[in-house]
Amino acid sequence: MRNPLQWHPATVRAHRDLSPTVREFEIRPQGGVRPWTVGSHLNVQVQIDGRQETRSYSLVGLPGDPEVYRIAVKLALPSRGGSRHMWSLETGAELQVGEPNNHFELSLGAPQYLLVAGGIGITPLVGMALMLQARGADVRLLYAARSAAEFALKDVLHASLGERLRTFADDAGQRIAFADEIAALHPNALLLMCGPLPMLDAVRGAWAQTSRPPANLRFETFGNSGAAANEAFWVRLPRHGVELQVPADRTLLDVLNEAGVDTLFDCRRGECGLCAVDIVETHGRIDHRDVFFSAHEKQLNQRLCACVSRVSGGGLVLDSAYRPD
Repeated sequence: MRNPLQWHPATVRAHRDLSPTVREFEIRPQGGVRPWTVGSHLNVQVQIDGRQETRSYSLVGLPGDPEVYRIAVKLALPSRGGSRHMWSLETGAELQVGEPNNHFELSLGAPQYLLVAGGIGITPLVGMALMLQARGADVRLLYAARSAAEFALKDVLHASLGERLRTFADDAGQRIAFADEIAALHPNALLLMCGPLPMLDAVRGAWAQTSRPPANLRFETFGNSGAAANEAFWVRLPRHGVELQVPADRTLLDVLNEAGVDTLFDCRRGECGLCAVDIVETHGRIDHRDVFFSAHEKQLNQRLCACVSRVSGGGLVLDSAYRPD
């Protein structure tokens, strides 16, 4: 089970820097833009060290332009290579893109909305903010970034939201008081959040301390940030009789599938749980980077999401779903 992909030739019509580390691209697909809704993402084929891989980027703004998709790409350091490839593209460059898909739908009709963005997590929330404002909804946006220079798209958001946009710069010691912000919400308000895992953990923790419906907290993650820096690790699969090396710039999911250990997947962000594999032995420290398993399940170290989670200081002995009969 995975998202069906139909690739379309496209070209880069233009690009511009939104911040020192965020670049916006206008991508013109052959045959025109396919229908999409706010919160959607676009799959893009990238070349990394001679390999063809797929990366997903949120569509920015509101639907309506019949010619181009707009995405914004943060230059990640260190990088698995996707952002580095995208930043190498100039106007007129050719590439292959998929069709818009949405795992982060905006539900309309709530009495109040709180949008929370961390860094490049602002990209899917821009369109939501603009749409909700145009509909006269009660909406606020809290936007955190490492520094004031990194508030990409702040001008667009401020023009629409005015004082309902609040920014928080890490280097200025500014932090979002999530418990207070959530306590001030309408009982049936929706909170939509996109950002790094530490921010998501803080939001989920504050939300769990209330009696609010769990379904009213909705989120999307980057799917590649963790507690430790990426490093290479090994995996051994006795049932297959193989031992594999997972480089620092590759995912366990990619290495397993390339080695013929077919592993289901869909989101590639640690959200759906399809790529979860069983852990037989742990040698090192597992860095669970998913949002699928609960905190208790992560402590048990019995399974991990192969698309995002990693190991520091060793490796793993794994089991798979393969059975010779």
